[in-house]
Amino acid sequence: MKIAIDGPAGAGKSTVARRLAAELGFVYIDTGAMYRALTFKALEESLDLDDEDSLYQLAQNTEIHFQYHSHGQRIICDNRDISDYIRSPRVNAEVSRVASKPLLRGVMVAQQRKLAENKSVVMDGRDIGEFVLPDADYKFFLTASIEKRIMRRLEEMQASGYDIERETIAREIMDRDQRDSSREMGALRVLEDSIVIDTSDLKVDEVINVLKSYLKEN
Repeated sequence: MKIAIDGPAGAGKSTVARRLAAELGFVYIDTGAMYRALTFKALEESLDLDDEDSLYQLAQNTEIHFQYHSHGQRIICDNRDISDYIRSPRVNAEVSRVASKPLLRGVMVAQQRKLAENKSVVMDGRDIGEFVLPDADYKFFLTASIEKRIMRRLEEMQASGYDIERETIAREIMDRDQRDSSREMGALRVLEDSIVIDTSDLKVDEVINVLKSYLKEN
């Protein structure tokens, strides 16, 4: 079985997808972390983030995979564990800029499909239901109010030890919404067969129960 979970930043996709996969015994694939890993590497190498050819070459020459442990999932980039670096404010600010490049997305989509081959997976991102897993058994779209999304991202950053202002988070989320919904390939959108769930007033356990209720119906 393949489950696609799409939605904007701060809607709770990664937390819900990770927990749902664990409860179902499925593999969890965090596509957002993959784009973050590329963004982190591009920043480290001081690449021009508007140079699509350079980013395409970077994607082709970068090996990204996940390691699963009892204490969670780690993302490995070129044999280096960069899990603790990909959620930094700088990566947050630039990841949608990198992810908007069609050539790069083509490389990443191919890698993501390969990771999902012959497995039961829960995969989350922006274009999973439309491009990465168009034949997914279930396509969920998680959303939430802008205020709730800002608050969640702020709490997440503070919990990671980053001192960042609410206004900065708000600006980044609104900028990312605009980029994600208007990019040429893999734009964020609700599909005709998407199951839309507003998580604004729901706890994580409640969201997971809603998703599982749809799975039980079939």
